[in-house]
Amino acid sequence: MSYLEYTVKTVPSGVRKVLYLNWPLVLLLVAVASVGFLMLYSVAGGSFRPWVEPQMKRFALGLVAMFIVALVPIWFWRNMAAVAYLVSLALLLTVEFFGTTGMGAQRWIDLGFMRLQPSELAKVTLVMFLAAYYDWLPMKKMSHPFWVAVPLFLIMLPTFLVLTQPDLGTALLLVFGGGGLMFVAGVHWGYFAAVIASGVGLVVAVFQSRGTSWQLLKDYQYRRIDTFLDPAQDPLNAGYHITQAKIALGSGGWTGRGFMQGTQSRLNFLPEKHTDFIFTTLAEEFGFIGGISLLGLYALIIIFCVASALSNKDRFASLLTLGVALTFFLYFAVNMSMVMGLAPVVGVPLPLVSYGGSAMLVLMVAFGLVQSAHIHKPR
Repeated sequence: MSYLEYTVKTVPSGVRKVLYLNWPLVLLLVAVASVGFLMLYSVAGGSFRPWVEPQMKRFALGLVAMFIVALVPIWFWRNMAAVAYLVSLALLLTVEFFGTTGMGAQRWIDLGFMRLQPSELAKVTLVMFLAAYYDWLPMKKMSHPFWVAVPLFLIMLPTFLVLTQPDLGTALLLVFGGGGLMFVAGVHWGYFAAVIASGVGLVVAVFQSRGTSWQLLKDYQYRRIDTFLDPAQDPLNAGYHITQAKIALGSGGWTGRGFMQGTQSRLNFLPEKHTDFIFTTLAEEFGFIGGISLLGLYALIIIFCVASALSNKDRFASLLTLGVALTFFLYFAVNMSMVMGLAPVVGVPLPLVSYGGSAMLVLMVAFGLVQSAHIHKPR
């Protein structure tokens, strides 16, 4: 036993847990959040209000929540997975009847001091419950049709409730996140091939149903698809968002226009510049180098999570860590694809950078679960 190992083992257990934290991951989260503070300061015209100060407070609260969740033994979170999932379903049902409406969608519960978006919580609780399910399920039953149908049902329940809000972006993240966890858990690839084939058929059905009595999407969602395929056909209305985003992205060049020098955001041409489209502000002011640097920070977070999962001999902890990493990846991959015109605009925030309370706090709690898995893994 080395001197360092001996020193760690002789300190009190509470202090030892803090020492066992994945500190590089903590520093990476702080770095990404700091990028968000910087960009919110810029889009506010060099002011801490109205966005930077509340965002800093939320991140500080999120850090505290992450540390609290991290210090709780991972077996506790395994036992609480089903309860957390049922609570998130109850909150989604509450939104249906008592939710607050904003921007044409009913997605929030007004708690007075903040607006809670239960669909954000559902992304994490779904991962928790699926990880607990596959930890319980014997490997020989992994690909049996009945035991594959159970997690599909668990995925579709919150997805349906989220679609009724309507929130297509979050619904897609739930499906992809849940399906991805099924794949890494070891479900046979043939099921995924069948799903992909069905997805192609669904896309065809979506286009065929347009304008009929059995139309599958809302009119505004079809307009988003049209805008995605050809933004130039309506550059001042439906295509305005993505057109201005592309202008901002292109004008940044390699090194950008400079901090607080972005014309698209400063002159308010850029829509939702503090939330969904904040990446375009970063790209305009810091160019390709700034954008790829943020992407590098995101990639390092994923790498540290995957490394922690692969070194963990506890199946639940490993699957939970991979599930959180996959959900986090889907967040920034969909957002960046959306603002660059590679995917339809579906309203997914840039994690830890976009202004918002629910997404920030839920993500920090999710990383608290990752830290709990890391701290309490067999050593």
